Amino acid sequence: MTHYARSEHPGDGTDHPSPGRRPTFTSWLRSRSDEELTALLRARPDLAQPVPADIGALANRATSRNAVLRALERLDGFTLQVLESVVALGDDRLSEPVGALPADLAHGLGSSPASTAVRDALDTAVDTLSSLALVWPDHGRWRPVQVLRELLPHPARLGPPVRVLLAALAHGTVARLADDLVPHSTASSPVETVATALSDPDRVGALVGQVDAPARRLLDSLAWGPPNGTVTDARREVALATASSPVESLIARGLLVPTGDDTLTLPREVGLFLRSGVLFREVDTTPPAFEGRAVDADTVARAAAGQAFVVLRAVEELMERWSREPAAVLRNGGLGVRDLRRAAQAMDTDDATATLYLETARAAGLLATDDRLSGEWLPTREYDLWRESPPERRWLRLVRAWLDSDRAPSLAGSQDTGGRVRNVLGPGLVRPTAPQARRDVLAELGSAEPGLAPDEDSLRARLTWRHPRRRSPLYTELVAAAVTEATALGMIGMGALAAHSRPLIADDEDASAALLAPELPQPLDYVLVQGDMTAVAPGPLVTELARELALTADVESTGGATVYRFTEASVRRALDAGRGVADLTSMLERHSRTPLPQALRYLVSDVGRRHGRLRAGTASSYLRCDEPALLTELVGDRRAADLELVALAPTVVVSGLTRAALMERLRHLGYHPVAESGDGVMRLSRPEVRRAEPDAIPAAEHTTTPVLARAAVRALRAGDEAATIARVPVELPDNGGAAARAKALTEVLERAAADERRVWIGYTDTDGRQVSRIVAPSRVDGGFLTAYDTTRDAVHRFALHRITGVAELSADTG
Repeated sequence: MTHYARSEHPGDGTDHPSPGRRPTFTSWLRSRSDEELTALLRARPDLAQPVPADIGALANRATSRNAVLRALERLDGFTLQVLESVVALGDDRLSEPVGALPADLAHGLGSSPASTAVRDALDTAVDTLSSLALVWPDHGRWRPVQVLRELLPHPARLGPPVRVLLAALAHGTVARLADDLVPHSTASSPVETVATALSDPDRVGALVGQVDAPARRLLDSLAWGPPNGTVTDARREVALATASSPVESLIARGLLVPTGDDTLTLPREVGLFLRSGVLFREVDTTPPAFEGRAVDADTVARAAAGQAFVVLRAVEELMERWSREPAAVLRNGGLGVRDLRRAAQAMDTDDATATLYLETARAAGLLATDDRLSGEWLPTREYDLWRESPPERRWLRLVRAWLDSDRAPSLAGSQDTGGRVRNVLGPGLVRPTAPQARRDVLAELGSAEPGLAPDEDSLRARLTWRHPRRRSPLYTELVAAAVTEATALGMIGMGALAAHSRPLIADDEDASAALLAPELPQPLDYVLVQGDMTAVAPGPLVTELARELALTADVESTGGATVYRFTEASVRRALDAGRGVADLTSMLERHSRTPLPQALRYLVSDVGRRHGRLRAGTASSYLRCDEPALLTELVGDRRAADLELVALAPTVVVSGLTRAALMERLRHLGYHPVAESGDGVMRLSRPEVRRAEPDAIPAAEHTTTPVLARAAVRALRAGDEAATIARVPVELPDNGGAAARAKALTEVLERAAADERRVWIGYTDTDGRQVSRIVAPSRVDGGFLTAYDTTRDAVHRFALHRITGVAELSADTG
């Protein structure tokens, strides 16, 4: 940490520029250790995408507008106040660049010599800003990166320095002001005269003491910002002798400076004097305390785990149903309202929660569209692998997909700017800030004591302090949605973050799975068959049993237990899928903890006895049966008159209907026909299991792992060496054409390979960029140079015609 006792020369760790030259941000960045650069790339992952060519390129990227804006969003309220203080107390737009002294920062933040808490928090904040490369040390002062002047135009709600304000005024106006304030000044210019005078707090105090009470009240109203006021004819010509109103008396003394036709601005130096050097009225070094109710941690864990089980069962139920009866894809690629309602009914939930589950399943790669022209929503091949995973791992995959997804399910059903409705699974739901809002909410809830359920206002207040630069209506909406969605997914229970969700904040999925597994109901391999043709599953079933029951019975109700009902149609469905009567009876006897009711045995036996007695072929179609009496009964059945049946033999009847139509009609009449092929073999219609390929889901915002960050730093160091190392260019012939140049270049590289020396080369890469490389040539053949590239830390082949120059290293370190 940066302690004031040893911060007198915070720039001592930098490489020292030549005498007479001030250190630069690039030179300070170059002097950082590899560990510090690694920490920078991890804290600001956008700086490493792609890896900059050298330290100079890294410095340019780190001080670019967009990169600094992203860094500002990571700052908490106090650290942002410290950064504003650095900007306010030292301005690089002055003739002699200066930064903020540590003692000035402490005073500006209201720290007294005895206030160790503020000073310790200030040390931590400055260290954070330095590690993020937003401020850097220069001869005992802290300087902000230049772009912060633009991004924070009114730090601490103060106006610009008086030099900046005066530079925009006419020369005559500034000259009159200088003559009034310092009649016999020896300064180099009127601007310098006035700026020097107002930089002296005693002189500012004397000028403020000369104005009347109304003028002083006007100053006090602008002291804490905003520093701008509106007045008619702000650019009026005013002298000290002719000032006749409170506003004119302030303008004549430079206490207010015109910045527009009707705008006056309070200079920064005057504002600091009026505030007695304090920059903020309130300084909070810690976030506001949580307020809420206490809940038993075990109750929270059980409630959240129960909801996690509900999520798994709902997703599985819908995926199994859509395997058989997929939903249609809308023309815009989404899901229709009717299909959404059917899905919600299948999952036993409301439309909003069903939307969340569908979007999460798609983000997890379990749901996608097929490649047919009509388009249908189908489970993917990943779903089958997911079903075989342990429940806690299935839940983790869903939750991880939700955390990283940039789609906002809460926007489904709303209208875009063109009045078009945003459909579930359709376009228009992408919000790039959604993953960050979710992680912010979980991180904040994770900072609360286990079992504390914060109220909404308390959570909102802490998030406002934690990320003051992220305040926007959209962010507020995403935060509220994140709480609701995390609860629906089983991450939050009873309003508090569950224990198994806390490790996810640190991306520790193994720890999360270990905590969740004991709380989830374990899959059962048994059911309780009842006498009313139902079977009760008191918990989740193992995959094989669940699929067999779904084939043999219909789900009647869900909840703490699932109730399956056996019907004639459901038993016939199992028989159509190739199960036999003995198979069904054996399966139920094996998995039932209660004796099979006689009525259920009769049902299976009766349906099985009638199943397949009739066999349909193509005549247009025919019926074949080994029992002539059954065909005689059917031909004489008045209800079957529309089948146009004609008996060809005691065991064969033909029909004018197609086989599919004939079979469908016979089923309505209570018969159970089975299709057969031309050789008389029964063709059982097994349910078609269709799968889609997972969609290409856009990758989440990249996070730089420690390994990648260290590799990037090595590449930066090598690239920086290539850009800055002393070298002696090798002259290549200009005349003689490309062949002569290639020959000379080959000779130079071959000599370097023979002597095992490194050389510098300029190279045009495949993207057309000019890059510098330090290479150790190995061989030259076929128009290519094979060499060890220190920048890439690997052997690489370079096309000779892309090499733009070559140089000997004047001090080769090997």
